[in-house]
Amino acid sequence: MSTPNQVLASAAQLHQAQLTKPQGSLGKLEELAIWFAARSNSAMPARLQPAIVVFAADHGVAAEGVSAFPAEVTGQMVANFVAGGAAISVLAREAGASLSVVDVGVASNYAVTAGSSAQLFRVPVRAGTANLRLEPAMSEQECNKAWAIGVGSAQEGLVRSKTLLIGGEMGIGNTTAAAALICALTDIDPIDIVGLGTGITAQSRENKVQVVKDALARARAAGAVTAKDWLMQVGGLEIAALAGFYTGAAEAGIPALLDGFITTAAALVAVKNKPEVADWLLASHCSDEKGHRHALAALQLEPILQLGLRLGEASGAALTLPLIQSALALHRDMATFSSAGITTK
Repeated sequence: MSTPNQVLASAAQLHQAQLTKPQGSLGKLEELAIWFAARSNSAMPARLQPAIVVFAADHGVAAEGVSAFPAEVTGQMVANFVAGGAAISVLAREAGASLSVVDVGVASNYAVTAGSSAQLFRVPVRAGTANLRLEPAMSEQECNKAWAIGVGSAQEGLVRSKTLLIGGEMGIGNTTAAAALICALTDIDPIDIVGLGTGITAQSRENKVQVVKDALARARAAGAVTAKDWLMQVGGLEIAALAGFYTGAAEAGIPALLDGFITTAAALVAVKNKPEVADWLLASHCSDEKGHRHALAALQLEPILQLGLRLGEASGAALTLPLIQSALALHRDMATFSSAGITTK
């Protein structure tokens, strides 16, 4: 696995010091430019070519009443992504990013219209996971298969000359799986991680907390130890695919921009499994979902934005794209004190 190029980072930092502005006056934008320089082949990174991949799957734990929406919404939203009507569809178009949807385990039937705005890949590992409160969410073989699909999606980005990969997700019940994973991998109590997800009531949240506690106790008794053990026991097919996606991105040397709570849980699995993956991850935002900041802290990532989002789909990451592109444009196109004939301080 390649590592960030610190020589290019130093060159980018030196270039920033020569631009026609007080040093450090562009704050986080300067840091972003240097971060991307270390992960490109130039101290002056070109405009990013982003690819957004949304992984979709259902969750057996939805039967426990942990979501405000019924399970069939997963398939219906996949159709909406493909038709171009979802938030991420709009934001991908606005940002000039390619959008594809990968069905790794949608349980319900859904139809897509001709002339779609996103590519759809149907590669279901199984028709949703088992109920993680009562039994392992998936088998080891199923977990590995979903992971490999994610790795393959990242490798496809390399083939298509993409320079930034963004993972998104869709799956009714997946905040429960993500919360269980974050609790397992950080040792933080479910009361501090479990949130309102799609907008459940406070009473439903109490039930959701108990579901996560029960799942953790069951999986611990079953011998879960490693990140992949926990993924198999309490994760989701789309979360496994995302973990593979981030691992594949790092192996290909392509930066990956995290979205919200679920994608960050997947990133935590990927990093616990292979620590070097962390070098290629950037956090787009901190969502309004209760445990997201804890997951980001565990990854030692500082989010770029905080807008109170909790939609998922890669929407927060897509909203961050114009800001990142602007940071790189400023780095490339601003004059230096020397070229502009301006006296330095």
